[in-house]
Amino acid sequence: MAESNPTRPVRILIAKVGLDGHDRGAKVIAAALRDAGMEVIYTGLRQTPEMVVQTALQEDVDAIGVSILSGAHNTVFPRILDLMKEKGLNDVLLTGGGIIPDEDADQLNQLGVARLFPPGTSTEEIATYIKAWVAKNRPF
Repeated sequence: MAESNPTRPVRILIAKVGLDGHDRGAKVIAAALRDAGMEVIYTGLRQTPEMVVQTALQEDVDAIGVSILSGAHNTVFPRILDLMKEKGLNDVLLTGGGIIPDEDADQLNQLGVARLFPPGTSTEEIATYIKAWVAKNRPF
């Protein structure tokens, strides 16, 4: 759980899960969120859902953002959600982006994954969404 601190920036973990080796988008998002005042932890490539959730716990993050281009989103996001529930991360935002068909994004939203951002979404829109979610769900 985040400590109560009015000056603490939003802490977000940006992760690349699986064998997808394309991380340019994740790095662009990480830099943009940092520039928007967030504290960004970037995991690098080839993370497992278990590694992502463990890092989220260790780093006491407010949000997890998963970049996925491999088509494994219907496996990766539910697994991360299950692990988050097991570890008590019920007040941590799980969001992400990449190549995710609208129908799949709707199904993932119904499972508990927050908004998913397609390619071309402005970084300002992403930062605004994350900050608003954290302010509402994890007030400092």
